[in-house]
Amino acid sequence: FFFFLQSNRNNRTMLASAFARSSFIRRAVSSTAVSTGAVRGLASLEPYEHYGKHVFKGKVADDYLKKHGADSSLLEDPNWTATHADTVAAAVLDWACDNGANSYCHWFQPLAASGVRHGLAGQVHNMMMQFNRKTNEPEFEFSGKDLIRGETDGSSFPNGGLRATHMAGGYLAVDTSSHIWLRGDTIFIPSALVSYYGDALDEKTPLLRSNEALSKEGKRLLGHLGYEFEGGLDASLGLEQEFFLIPRDQYYRRPDLQIAGRTLIGKNASRGQEMCDHYMGAVSSATPALAFFQELQDEAWSVGIPLKTRHREVAPGQFEVCPMFGTATTQVDQNVIVMQLIEEVAARHGLAALQQEKPFNDINGSGKHNNWSIWNKHGVNLLAPQSLNGASGNPLSFPVVMAAIISAVDTHGDLMRMSISCPGNDFRLGACEAPPAIVSTYLGHDMTTYLKNFKEGHPGEYVPHVKTLDLGTSSILPFNVPAEDRNRTSPFPYGGGRFEFRAVGSSQNVSMVNTVLNTITAAKFAEFSDAIEAGGDPIEIAREALDKHWKVIFNGDNYCEDEQETLTKNGVWRIDSGVEAMHRLVADENVALFEKMGVFKKAECEARQVALHDHYTGTVEMEALCLVDMINQHVIPSVKAAGVGPLEDLEKAVTIINEAVAEIHAADSSYEKAKLARVLRLDTMVELRETCDAAEEIVPADLWTLATYKELLFLDTHVDAAVDYEE
Repeated sequence: FFFFLQSNRNNRTMLASAFARSSFIRRAVSSTAVSTGAVRGLASLEPYEHYGKHVFKGKVADDYLKKHGADSSLLEDPNWTATHADTVAAAVLDWACDNGANSYCHWFQPLAASGVRHGLAGQVHNMMMQFNRKTNEPEFEFSGKDLIRGETDGSSFPNGGLRATHMAGGYLAVDTSSHIWLRGDTIFIPSALVSYYGDALDEKTPLLRSNEALSKEGKRLLGHLGYEFEGGLDASLGLEQEFFLIPRDQYYRRPDLQIAGRTLIGKNASRGQEMCDHYMGAVSSATPALAFFQELQDEAWSVGIPLKTRHREVAPGQFEVCPMFGTATTQVDQNVIVMQLIEEVAARHGLAALQQEKPFNDINGSGKHNNWSIWNKHGVNLLAPQSLNGASGNPLSFPVVMAAIISAVDTHGDLMRMSISCPGNDFRLGACEAPPAIVSTYLGHDMTTYLKNFKEGHPGEYVPHVKTLDLGTSSILPFNVPAEDRNRTSPFPYGGGRFEFRAVGSSQNVSMVNTVLNTITAAKFAEFSDAIEAGGDPIEIAREALDKHWKVIFNGDNYCEDEQETLTKNGVWRIDSGVEAMHRLVADENVALFEKMGVFKKAECEARQVALHDHYTGTVEMEALCLVDMINQHVIPSVKAAGVGPLEDLEKAVTIINEAVAEIHAADSSYEKAKLARVLRLDTMVELRETCDAAEEIVPADLWTLATYKELLFLDTHVDAAVDYEE
């Protein structure tokens, strides 16, 4: 049923109609384009006139709120949820109806969603309606109470023991720092999910708490440095999303990709990424990739996500999209939306999107580079020296802030490692442009020299060097480039105005990553302020911190085993096992840190560790059982049909896996189960993979029933795509 709204301020009646005609026409046009593989021709700004129409903020919100005696400035104060909830709800209802929506949901982000939950989000859709009991006619109904609160079953989501069937309540509250958005017939209300006792059951709540701590302690420290300002501080993010696109028909021939998101077996193709030919190659209209990108950007654009950059990545079949920077809350929300859009738009173009960290062996995996910085409401970036020093009038503000962050990385590298311990990073970290599990930071020569001089009592102005390149041709005039190079082996390099956490996995919800960065930085800001308030000199405090934690700065090759050994001996945090890294969440000093900063209670730390370990074990169990099915249903029958191959070893492999899974089930705790699961995954299953790949190598192609790496990875040579250009 479709309805439209005839209303005045006192009466809303919902009648059957085609009020959403324009949105359905747009959808129909899009569907036609997809079915023919259409690609837009000449560039034009006209397709982007719909930017942000489906997000309730700015001019869009202003137009509708003014009809109800308010304006968009109302949304800047979270108190609207207590004072003007009905006003905002009425405006949202008008906007929703005008855009073809008649349902709403509180959109939240449960724990342990990486790699298994489509869209990484939870939601229950309710129609914005009631029935007139006298006339039995439907009417629109959406109150302030409906908008700002919700309730659900908290025990059915991963919760680490914070909820159970006999105490199952989960409560939803609108997050005013993010924005309501609309897609199809539904409006999505970004929300936090907590228990009856206020314990966080989601990814969002700790992130919001950590930003409060960062703002409070950042302002406090800056005040001691002579910089006072109105408003707070926000963590700012730019998230680079990497993923693979493969032919969907071949995807259906790979149970492991469907169940686990990565290939559990598979002989390497005769071609990989040896020639670097895929990196930033043409996004060819001869495959569905270009049309996919265009539709993805269109959909993101409409909900106010400025998905600006698109390109091929290093591995065959690998791609990347990047938005512009924004506040941490909105960027995490938008990244979750983009990940869902990637999967859905890919399917419309005959493709399957793989967002797991290491879907293929011996080629690059996928990350989600987390570009993190700190800004105030006046556009001052604390990680840009000219910006901060200029605004504060104190030329030593920046090195003090940097000293605190460097100190945080060295002290709390275990928590940084914990935050990136998603299952897929088991196979990604330490090679193929992914940094190792040693948490150091790269600053580059100029920044390192600047801070070294400051540390040694010779402060000066930070002036990054540039060098001039003359290519020896009159066609290209000499031009300047930064003197600093890029270090793609560092897990946490400084990139000028930001730190880039390169070790983050592509499938992750990055809330925990940024909860950790915010919290450890806030704690060091607080530590500096405490020392200043006790009579210390801020410059000396910063110098002492740099001297103590200088070992965490490393500008060399993080892949070099000798250098890794040196860093480890020097005491830089190194935790090779993701399972052990997760366990650091409940270390006494880390629980105390989170409690002091108001981010996690002890029970929340313990519960989150259990959820992380359970998620890891569950992922491995799915992979193991899927491998058993593939061996029994595909590999063994192919070997028997061919009359060649390691049949006896394959039959033994099934028994080995089943026994290992049984041992995991018998373990006493989530931690013990996860440790056994890691052994099964990284030792046993890796060895058994070699047996399966040896079988594939000798079984004739016409008898091998699983899609091969050759068929999966090379869109340019394995997809027949007829392309039409729109006029």
